[in-house]
Amino acid sequence: MDTAFIYTVKANGITLACRAWGPEDAPPVLLLHCRGADGADWTPIAEKLAASPHPRRVYAPDLRGHGLSDRPGDYALESMSEDVYALLVALGIAGAADVVGHSLGGTVACLLAQRHPGAVRRLVLEDVPLPVPLDPPRPLAERPTGELPFDWAMLLATDEQRNAPDPVWRDHMGRITMPTLVIGGGPSSFIPQHEVAQVAELVPDSRLVTLDAGHLVHEARPEEFLAVVEPFLHG
Repeated sequence: MDTAFIYTVKANGITLACRAWGPEDAPPVLLLHCRGADGADWTPIAEKLAASPHPRRVYAPDLRGHGLSDRPGDYALESMSEDVYALLVALGIAGAADVVGHSLGGTVACLLAQRHPGAVRRLVLEDVPLPVPLDPPRPLAERPTGELPFDWAMLLATDEQRNAPDPVWRDHMGRITMPTLVIGGGPSSFIPQHEVAQVAELVPDSRLVTLDAGHLVHEARPEEFLAVVEPFLHG
């Protein structure tokens, strides 16, 4: 059951839905979900972070095109990162917040950290590949029937960007200056683990931890995930 308080925030010209857990005066952490999910994906992790011996104020927005947030049609990852920056500012936690990003949310977190390094205190990247072109490219997806919990245009746009990412995204990995924890999902993940390792190599103040859990590390092995994330965030 989702036990979060859910509210909406105007950020970067759109409305984002955002969940929150934990004491309002506790140190903030922002959790960014993978493609096709929403902030509720983080509920088990968020509840534990909010109730830990060092409790956190946890925020988990729905990225644009997902869940209860607006579906504006523009799904450039730079726009998503600017949404998150505007959300941090609107919440009054820019500069104080730790940011945890999974998959697409991790790529958005990387761009946020590159473009606004002063807005992020510590960064966690869960099974996030280096932004390099896919070879072979991902084929054009066919839309399933029925209502979707996300905008189909978002999926097509993010596929296009995954196939041919802006080279600047890779070139600017060195601009991620805050302490960074990179978590790989190991050989059972569909993400090439050498690309995850390359992220850690390019970010100056980073370390790599591999948990053989597949791509959904925080879902498949939540206790092991928290065992590496909580001490890092508390540091």
